[in-house]
Amino acid sequence: MSVLHACTSMLPPMLSPLLPAWGCDMAAMGLYLVPSLALAFLIWIVTAAHPWFFIFSAAGTLCHELAHFSVGLLLGAKPVGFSIMPRRRGRTWELGSVTFANLRWYNAAPAALAPFLVLLLPLAAAWWRTRGDWRFGPADLALTLLLAPQFLSFWPSPVDWKLARRSWPWLLIVLTTIAILYWFQPSLFRYVNF
Repeated sequence: MSVLHACTSMLPPMLSPLLPAWGCDMAAMGLYLVPSLALAFLIWIVTAAHPWFFIFSAAGTLCHELAHFSVGLLLGAKPVGFSIMPRRRGRTWELGSVTFANLRWYNAAPAALAPFLVLLLPLAAAWWRTRGDWRFGPADLALTLLLAPQFLSFWPSPVDWKLARRSWPWLLIVLTTIAILYWFQPSLFRYVNF
């Protein structure tokens, strides 16, 4: 029985036509990611207990820092340093870092907030694995171990948010452009309700 058929067959006959196929696909992806989310929660608990458990979040730290590095490289921020070695910083631990030589107002927010892209990895893996008929097998167990740390690493750190504030002129430019377009070309916004 396919996942889509199983999803729609569990609904009452009256609701079955109302739920689009993508709703069942999203439910299957969510179900596929439950073990990874549970493992992420467990990793979060044990890393708070002892720093040696940071090893379980190494895959997530690597992806987090690679996101900074890649976006910074693409936008001309000139990454000059890359580390995934945990370091003690006062009462907290810094799990990794990327340093930039050319962080400016136009590239600070994209480079600093790039870890949000890490969330695409679990979503892409879930989409890939839940196409057609699927059963949770040994390969999925390995994927669970790799995907769980991604849920812990996609959120930018406080330092990342602080660096992203350098890009505040973008917000001003975007809002000004929208206001000018709205003022001079109201026909562009005839389908938008503000």
